[in-house]
Amino acid sequence: MKISSSVLLLSVALLLSACSGFFPGSYRIDIPQGNLVTEEKVSEVTIGMNRRQVQRILGSPLLVDTFNQNRWDYFYSVDTKKGTNIEYHITIVFKDEVVKEIIKNDD
Repeated sequence: MKISSSVLLLSVALLLSACSGFFPGSYRIDIPQGNLVTEEKVSEVTIGMNRRQVQRILGSPLLVDTFNQNRWDYFYSVDTKKGTNIEYHITIVFKDEVVKEIIKNDD
């Protein structure tokens, strides 16, 4: 059985079109990861709040230190379709079950 060159050419063209990354102007989406942490949400968290109040505002922490249960880390990252990377990291430190310190890590 002999495959015609036009069928082979069409097959190769279809396979390459599936790889949209090779063509300029291809569609890319924003890729968010972690907890959506915004300045507005962080400003709602205050010293003296308990864990439940913090979790209601910021959600479950992305990282809870195994050896230090009094530290919650929230991280949010977005790779935008324009190729830029936005990162935001905040650490909440508890003492006696209430917020003792809020650390904004602007890396």
